[in-house]
Amino acid sequence: MKILLIGYGAMNQRVARLAEANGHDIVGVIAGRSTDHIPYPIYQKISEATEADVAIDFSNPQLLLPLLEEDFNLPLVIATTGEKEQITEKLQFLSGKMPVFFSANMSYGVHVLTKILEAAVPLLQDFDIELTEAHHNQKVDAPSGTLVKLYDVIESLRQDVTPVYDRSQQDAKRTKNEIGIHTVRGGTIVGEHDVLFAGTDETITLSHRAQSKDIFANGALGAAEKLIQHKSGYYTFDNL
Repeated sequence: MKILLIGYGAMNQRVARLAEANGHDIVGVIAGRSTDHIPYPIYQKISEATEADVAIDFSNPQLLLPLLEEDFNLPLVIATTGEKEQITEKLQFLSGKMPVFFSANMSYGVHVLTKILEAAVPLLQDFDIELTEAHHNQKVDAPSGTLVKLYDVIESLRQDVTPVYDRSQQDAKRTKNEIGIHTVRGGTIVGEHDVLFAGTDETITLSHRAQSKDIFANGALGAAEKLIQHKSGYYTFDNL
C-alpha cells in the first residue's frame, strides 16, 4: 500500500516503521505541529496525496475534522479519539463515496473484549458494573474512547443506566442503575481497561492490557489492507 499519514505523533511514527518493515510505502504526512523532524513529504490536504491508496489517522479532532470537510476521495482508517459524535457523523456522510473505517481502539483484542461484554451483560443483570481505565500521563482525553465504547455496549443492553464519574460529590448509597467510570493517568501505562461485575459474595472482572502501542499500529495497518479491497461504506471491526 501507499499510505498517507494524518498526524505524526508517537502512534503514526510506529505505523510508519511497521508499514515500511512490511513493504508498504509512506507517501506523505499531514501534520498539525512542527514538521522539521518528519522524513516524508508534507501535505496540507488529503486531496494533495494523489498517489495514496489509503490514509491512516492517529491525530486529534482539531487536525482531523477540518480535513474531513474538504473535497477528496480516499479510503480512511480513523483512530482519533475525542469528539466521537462529530467524527462518526462526518465519516457516515463520507462513506457514501468512499470506504471509511473507524475504531476508538485499533486493538483486535479490545474488539473481542466488547464481544465478551455483550455476552456477559445479559447474564449478569443483577450485578453492579464499574469501569476503570488507565493510561500514560500524556493522554489528554478522559475517559478513554475505549472506555466510552465499553460503556456504550452496556448502555445498549441495560435499561436506564447512568454514568457516574465522581462519587466524592455525593452523599448517598450506590443506585442499581449506576455505572461507575474511573480514570487513572500516570507514567508510561500503554492502556488498561477493566469491567468489574460485582454481585452478592462474588465478582467477575473482564480485563484487557496493552503491552505495546504496536498492537494499535498493526491493527490500523490490518484494517487498511482489508479496507482498500472494499466498496464505499462505513466499516468497523464488526463488519470489516
